[in-house]
Amino acid sequence: MKKILGLLLISLPLLSACGTTVSRVDTNTTIDVSGRWNDADSRMAADELIADCLSRPWLTRAKADKGDNPTVIVGSVRNLSNEHLNTNVLVEDLQRALINSGRVDFVASSAERESVRDERLDQAVNASAETRKAHGQETGADFMLSGTVNTIEDAEGGKSVILYQVDMKLLDMTSNKIVWTGQKKIKKSIKRSSKKW
Repeated sequence: MKKILGLLLISLPLLSACGTTVSRVDTNTTIDVSGRWNDADSRMAADELIADCLSRPWLTRAKADKGDNPTVIVGSVRNLSNEHLNTNVLVEDLQRALINSGRVDFVASSAERESVRDERLDQAVNASAETRKAHGQETGADFMLSGTVNTIEDAEGGKSVILYQVDMKLLDMTSNKIVWTGQKKIKKSIKRSSKKW
C-alpha cells in the first residue's frame, strides 16, 4: 500500500503539468510561438507601410488636385508565401492605419458595398421617404492599395530563417499609374529543439 501511495504522490506533479494553462496578455504584446507570421507581424507591416505611404509626394499632389483628402480603397492582398496566411487580418490592419491617419478618406470594400446596396434596396420598399437613402450617391475611390505577401525560407537541421516580404502598391484609379510602392521585410531566425516529448 505504501508503494502505491508513493507512486501516486510522485505522479501527481506530472499529471498536473499536463493541464492547460491560459493567461490573458495585452494584444499589443509580441509573442512568437512557432516563428510563423502572426498578428504582431501584420500590425507592424501595416503601420510601417501606411506611415511610409502617407509621407510620400503622391498625397500632396492628390490633395492639391482634388482640393480635399483623396479617397482610398484597399483591394486584394494576395498570399504568395509558402504557408497559410490570413491576409484579411493584414487588410484590416491596413484599413485601420489609413482611416485613423485622418489624411485620406476611405470607401468600403466591394463585399461591404454589396451589403449596403442590399440595405438600400430594402429601404426603398420599407423605409419612410424622409429616411431612405438614394441609390447612385456613393463615393468612388481615387486610389486603390493592393499587394502581396511572399516568403523565402532557408532551413537546415533544426535551424531555419524565414523572410516575410510584404509589397504594396497604390494605383491611381483613373490612369492606372502606380503612385507609390512600399515594402516591409520581417526576418525571423528559428531554432527548434531536437527533443520530442
